[in-house]
Amino acid sequence: MSSSTKILLLFFIVGPILSTAKTPHVIHFRSPNLYPESLTYDPSAQHFIVGSLHHRTINSVSDAGVTETIISDPSLPPSTSILGLAVDKLNNRLLAVIHSFDSLHPFNGLAAYDLRSRQRLFLSLLPSTPSDEDGRSPMANAVAFDFKGNAYVTNSEGNFIWKVSPEGEASIFSTSPVFTQFPVDRDSPLSSFGLNGIAYVSKGYLLVVQTNTGKLFKVDADDGTARNVLLSDDLPEGDGIAIRGDGVVLVVSNKKLWFLKSDDSWGEGVVYDKIDLDGERFPTSVVVGREDRAYVLYGCVVEGLSGKGGRELFDIEEVRSEKESEDEKIWVYVLIGLGLAIFFIWRFQMKQLIRNMDKKAN
Repeated sequence: MSSSTKILLLFFIVGPILSTAKTPHVIHFRSPNLYPESLTYDPSAQHFIVGSLHHRTINSVSDAGVTETIISDPSLPPSTSILGLAVDKLNNRLLAVIHSFDSLHPFNGLAAYDLRSRQRLFLSLLPSTPSDEDGRSPMANAVAFDFKGNAYVTNSEGNFIWKVSPEGEASIFSTSPVFTQFPVDRDSPLSSFGLNGIAYVSKGYLLVVQTNTGKLFKVDADDGTARNVLLSDDLPEGDGIAIRGDGVVLVVSNKKLWFLKSDDSWGEGVVYDKIDLDGERFPTSVVVGREDRAYVLYGCVVEGLSGKGGRELFDIEEVRSEKESEDEKIWVYVLIGLGLAIFFIWRFQMKQLIRNMDKKAN
């Protein structure tokens, strides 16, 4: 086989491999009437975990879409939904935000479950108080935790954050005036007027998304003081938030996934990419899975809240930054080019060596 034939064969082999490696991971899973709003990832068990609008259960979802009920808690108040989820791997706990959409039986709580025994460790009632000036009832939504085992829960119908100690003692933690300094559109079709997604940053602060205004706040995890993060773009209808291992922040809305980065510990930030999502399936949550991959949950929660029900199929889909993918492609071609250059240099040197040996032989 000639050298040129070998090179062509190399391209035909490597090309499809690169293409396959870059195909986004899509997981279809079935669970009747589940309508999951929340998504988290358990790195130890290497599976996703989802909640439910209609069932008092928490389910795992494998990479292949196999579902299993890992927690069933019928002792939770009737008509409650399991919203925000977080895996506290340091303390081997699963944190779950519990909320009732029944106005006659309001309930906001945080439950903690042992990931090994799957037994409930505590169920903390979150203090109930009017969210803001129009008297909206609070709605516990998302949860994050720090290295000390404290949990932080957002109120998506108002502008404060709850804090729950490792022992389950709950209190109102942050009521910063910064949360109300930006005008809220009361005519917006959004049901959420307060704080939604929340994530803990290892340097001792929280990042919190405000859905109606699209603002991102940096909150001190010790005293609750907050400041607005100056972003290059707002995050309208921002909901879930997650942080990759390289520090990139991911924010999802029901229409887009934003990729953010900061060079000054989130005094300021830049939206360097945004990806359109399928709004009809209403994505609500984003999580970082294996190899720092970003996954979005399509739980069709609007359909679930409307009372239609009956859906069985839901999706977890990997979403990649197009700009990062372009950069990766450039590096792949650079490496291939370097490899070919080395090959041709080696080939030239070998020809020279053979010629020199033939001259000596003659």
